[in-house]
Amino acid sequence: MMTLALKRRVAELAPWFQNIRLGEVETAPDHFLGDYPAFKWEGFKHVVPEDLDRRSVLDIGCNAGFYSLEMKRRNAGRVLGIDCDTRYLEQARLAAGHFGLDVEFRQMSVYEVPKLGETFDLVLFMGVLYHLRHPLLALDLLYEHVVGDLMLFQCLQRGDERIAALEENYDFSEWSVFDQPDFPKLFFVEQRYAADPTNWFIPNKGAMEAMLRSAGFAIEANPEREVYLCRRSRRPYMVEPPPV
Repeated sequence: MMTLALKRRVAELAPWFQNIRLGEVETAPDHFLGDYPAFKWEGFKHVVPEDLDRRSVLDIGCNAGFYSLEMKRRNAGRVLGIDCDTRYLEQARLAAGHFGLDVEFRQMSVYEVPKLGETFDLVLFMGVLYHLRHPLLALDLLYEHVVGDLMLFQCLQRGDERIAALEENYDFSEWSVFDQPDFPKLFFVEQRYAADPTNWFIPNKGAMEAMLRSAGFAIEANPEREVYLCRRSRRPYMVEPPPV
């Protein structure tokens, strides 16, 4: 696609949340976070194998496909990106087509992943959880239906970043532990945060790590703030499988 036609198509699909360099054209050069998500990827890309050796990848909430394309560049086999937003999917298809990368994009919610009927070697779940009304259900569905081995995960965090040394059990009369700033907490946003009405639950660090463990994911690396490489492990005995 010639540069002028590409610029026109990028403008037609605006606004873009991911800045992707399509040759001389940048899709979101004035992003409020800077060169996002490229600058963030630089901080944790070392935990993803440089050669994915034809492994399958599912990118949930793929947006304009930045991470899907990066996985394909690392020699992934089948790469599927899903998102609820049709405009994001059109952006992703444009970007993949520009680079000649074979990536499939499909309109689908995280709650619909059981319909895929398959597991993936690597699941990307980046920047989605805090937009969900039912975050633990989403993690349970991923564990039960699509994560075959590894999950690369990121979630917005606010509040105390320390990890509390907690006991396995507390007496019903215990109140003070809940007042500790570092106790695992989910902050509920009733209206908006950052002008976004879909920011529902924002965890502190302790809550995020506890939720991952509770869903059955072992944390193998925390290469930078908010980002985790997890491996599918055993679910705690008291956790029921999600409804079908």
